[in-house]
Amino acid sequence: MLFGDYRLETGKALPLGARLTGRGVNFSLFSRNATAVTLVLFENTRPDSPWQELRLERAKNKTGDLWHCHVPGLGAGALYLYRVEGPYNPERGFRFNANKHLIDPYARALTDPDNWDLGACMGYDPGAPALDLSFSYQIDRHTQPRCIVIDDDEFDWQGDTPLNYPLRFSVLYETHVRGLTKNPNSGVKHPGTFRGVIEKIPYLKTLGITSLELLPIQEFNEREQPKSNPRTGQALMNYWGYSTVAFFAPKGSYASDTGSGAQVREFKEMVRELHKAGIEVILDIVFNHTAEGNERGPTFSFRGLDNTVYYILNENRRYYQNYSGCGNTVNCNHPVVRTFIIDCLRYWVMEMHVDGFRFDLGSILGRDQRGQLMENPPMLERIAEDPILSNTKIIAEAWDAGGAYQVGWFPGGRWAEWNDRYRDELRRYWRGDPQETRHLATRISGSSDLYLRDGRKPFHSINFITSHDGFTLTDLVSYNSKHNEDNGEDNRDGGDSNNSYNYGTEGPVNDPVISRIREQQMKNFFATMMISQGTPMILGGDEIGRTQRGNNNAYCQDNEISWYDWSLLGKNRSLFRFVRELIAFRLRHHGFMRPEFYTGRDGNYNAIPDILWYDEDGETPVWDKLGPCLALRMDGSKADILADKDDNDFFIMFNSSLDPVVFRVMRAPAGKIWVRAVDTSLYSPEDVLLPGFEKPLAAQNRYNVKARSVVILISKEMEHG
Repeated sequence: MLFGDYRLETGKALPLGARLTGRGVNFSLFSRNATAVTLVLFENTRPDSPWQELRLERAKNKTGDLWHCHVPGLGAGALYLYRVEGPYNPERGFRFNANKHLIDPYARALTDPDNWDLGACMGYDPGAPALDLSFSYQIDRHTQPRCIVIDDDEFDWQGDTPLNYPLRFSVLYETHVRGLTKNPNSGVKHPGTFRGVIEKIPYLKTLGITSLELLPIQEFNEREQPKSNPRTGQALMNYWGYSTVAFFAPKGSYASDTGSGAQVREFKEMVRELHKAGIEVILDIVFNHTAEGNERGPTFSFRGLDNTVYYILNENRRYYQNYSGCGNTVNCNHPVVRTFIIDCLRYWVMEMHVDGFRFDLGSILGRDQRGQLMENPPMLERIAEDPILSNTKIIAEAWDAGGAYQVGWFPGGRWAEWNDRYRDELRRYWRGDPQETRHLATRISGSSDLYLRDGRKPFHSINFITSHDGFTLTDLVSYNSKHNEDNGEDNRDGGDSNNSYNYGTEGPVNDPVISRIREQQMKNFFATMMISQGTPMILGGDEIGRTQRGNNNAYCQDNEISWYDWSLLGKNRSLFRFVRELIAFRLRHHGFMRPEFYTGRDGNYNAIPDILWYDEDGETPVWDKLGPCLALRMDGSKADILADKDDNDFFIMFNSSLDPVVFRVMRAPAGKIWVRAVDTSLYSPEDVLLPGFEKPLAAQNRYNVKARSVVILISKEMEHG
């Protein structure tokens, strides 16, 4: 068939999006307030590609609010957009403009958007006095990225299914697809791509993490940033990707194959190979806003399809409510949008085999259509109760830019949450701040103050010290202040409350004393996180000492500031070994992955209380007068009730002071002795000892805990000779 000879058939209203039928493609699009819809087909990806317009007829191509058609003869790889006619009345919230070619919200892949001329797709005339009240007659057909019809059935999954590890047995590793391997010293053949991730699987296996949490991989425009680095003049990029264009579509530039639609195949390959290695895939997903921005932003999809449905608008409907801090807020609890979000999540689970999601600014999913926080948000409940997602990890960033803060209160039943209380209070404890030791006890025991009251479990607390948003761990112990000058915002961006400390010198040092303190503090953070109840999350690269040179908001730095420097693996091999062995230590011991909170008392299974707290003298702590030292004894009897497993007993000592402290060590269980497994004050390999090689304490009733260190003792059977 010659291009341009395509014709329309009635088609079906469901499913939404573009689906292969065996003899063509069925298209379906939602728009309640449109007066007409035109499907635009393109012969190829070139900007000057020939095109054909097929106008849908309301009488035969519309069912309810769904516009649909079937085009015989089309197949996988077909390229398309929509033009949608309707009222243009911004003060009533309507911004239809048929001169703008629109992306299908259900599109499963796009042609390259990175050289996108956003100026051409403004729905208003940027030169008019009234700006967004004006109307643009500029046609953007040749500048718009195009939707690609994908055949999801052609891929050979080789029997793969999502791994869906129980959350409590997981160790999360947050990373960026490009940043992981983009550096020339990464040693991979396909740097900065999904295949580059595959090439790093042996490293991830050696490290021992269970789950890879990826910063946004849904399609976004890397070049939407108008700023440049004031020091180098280099153009700044949208590196993190929190500005989604198409929620069903993997990012094209993360594929090594530049062929049309290859990004879908390569993403699936990455998931399949990670699963073969026993590693889950969790996606950071951004349903709180889109890249269309505020009233002066571009019109490329949702705004031109039905602005009043997809976004939360102000009382003056010309303007957008901005609970995201990014110009607009998705109307998540509108029934149509709820369906869209569920369809999207199901797609990533069913067709792409992902194991979970982290919801950026998740509190927005709990706002109603006026922007008010709801007590029982239908969107959050539907995600939590959806039968397809029942084994899928759902993790909330339980706050938003509109003032919502719901850590410990996030509705919807089974949600896990990023626990920023854990992050901040452990940072302050190890910095040596006064009155933080009692908070340390609460956080390492699972944050029951946050999660016990609504029936959730310790593992619903995602425990982290660092994440993409803020300092790396190396920078946390190397800088007192942020250094974001390269972002082009006069160092005004990024958080100021970092709870960091440089130990005498700002930034890199040659002083071996300061370097030693910094490494020891990093080990303290890792050790504390790995023995805490809850689910640990590591910022990728922290295990090798990655630095961002003090930049705590590297969202626009697609360069060496953000990329892993793999030479650090050799330079900081003792740190890497420590982290690797602590991850393995945690996963060997079910006592640190309990299904229930500590009770602090005898139970049906425990001969002694499951946890006991002490000060350095072996006395019960007076919590409001406690100094920088704390010890705990954890009983391992039936530590995992669900699995009917016992664990060792543990005696763990923390000292954040500047001086060594001799702790009283409580008596080991009958017939057992205490052996040292971890002491962060010691040099590698003595800092963490391999199983079977732990060292018995010379004096079983005391231990000299050095300044700024953690010591972990394990009970073992007494040897008889």
